[in-house]
Amino acid sequence: MEIRDRVKEFRRVKASDLIPHPSNYRRHPPAQRTALRGALAEIGFADVMLAWEAPDGLQLIDGHLRQEEMGDREVPVVVLDFTSQEEADRLLVTLDPLAAMAQVDKDTLLALLDSARFEDAGVNAMLEALANDAYAPLAAWPTLVADGEHLIGQMTFTVTEDQRALIERALTLAKQNAADWDTGNANSNGNALAAICGAFMVDK
Repeated sequence: MEIRDRVKEFRRVKASDLIPHPSNYRRHPPAQRTALRGALAEIGFADVMLAWEAPDGLQLIDGHLRQEEMGDREVPVVVLDFTSQEEADRLLVTLDPLAAMAQVDKDTLLALLDSARFEDAGVNAMLEALANDAYAPLAAWPTLVADGEHLIGQMTFTVTEDQRALIERALTLAKQNAADWDTGNANSNGNALAAICGAFMVDK
């Protein structure tokens, strides 16, 4: 199969000079905009915009939120050799869906999140949501295994150092207050966490 190279040239232009695609269907919530600003502040501009030379000017295909945030600053743009709006539309409607089809290796992701540190609260909120599987179906949870009369599953959370200290203290106190729990019980942390959650639900 022959694959055409559609990249014509690379330019640096003012973001404000780019024309938004008239059929751009992506809407950008405040949390995404906040996270992007934080990433730009800590990393810098490390991606390119995609555009084509439409009859009325250089029209964006990918990079609309970045264009809005960059204002009159210059941005790197890859110009494609498209000659019609139809070609631009076909790329626009496939770019994000193709990227969204990629599956996540959770262990690799969690290791990456553990090593990637940010100061910006907006970026950290986005990564915390990612770590907590905010957009993963319940079917992605680990398979439960039998342990005597019970089914046991493992849950993974990403927490701050302060949160970890609080959780460990709460688990220790819960286990100390349950005399019938053997400290050697393989699920003693699970029992303690269930007791803590149960008490919280009753109080509420």
